[in-house]
Amino acid sequence: MKKMMFMAMMMAMTITANAMSYSAAKNEALFLSDKMAYELNLSVSQYEAVYEINLDYMMSVSGRHDVFGRAWDRRNADLQYVLTVHQYNQYVGLSYFYRPLSWKNGRWALNVYSHYSNKNHFYKARPKTYASYKGKGHDKHINAQPSLHGSTRGNPAALQNTPRPDKKDNRLAQQGSSRGNQGSHYRGR
Repeated sequence: MKKMMFMAMMMAMTITANAMSYSAAKNEALFLSDKMAYELNLSVSQYEAVYEINLDYMMSVSGRHDVFGRAWDRRNADLQYVLTVHQYNQYVGLSYFYRPLSWKNGRWALNVYSHYSNKNHFYKARPKTYASYKGKGHDKHINAQPSLHGSTRGNPAALQNTPRPDKKDNRLAQQGSSRGNQGSHYRGR
């Protein structure tokens, strides 16, 4: 019995050690979101939403097996809701955005660094929610918050059964960008 308890405790410590800290998740989400805003020409409202989605994803990943699990599926569904069709297709075509995390040599790696090596260069100012948003998807006490596309963040089964929104009804699509992407109406969160 003691041996079993010891093994369970060691496994829990290993899983916790693999989880990304809040500070690291926040910084990685900011860097990734900034580059997505630059390359995909996101509006301010899209940038805010993308930062929150990326932070939720980073904080939901607690081990290398989670990298492309339910949190990744939720991230993609939320981004599909926020981005225009053109932006989403661009996003999927850029592997360092679409698959932002990998596990290399026993550590997390943010794949966007393979394309943007200067970790101190940012194209945009920090999103307004950078200082206040603490993430929702990682906290079991509050993760019953609805996802952007209508599923429940705390219920992965609901995500699988929720139809994807019609792109004509894209809630956070751009409101006229300098590159010509036109989205629908902004309703906010």
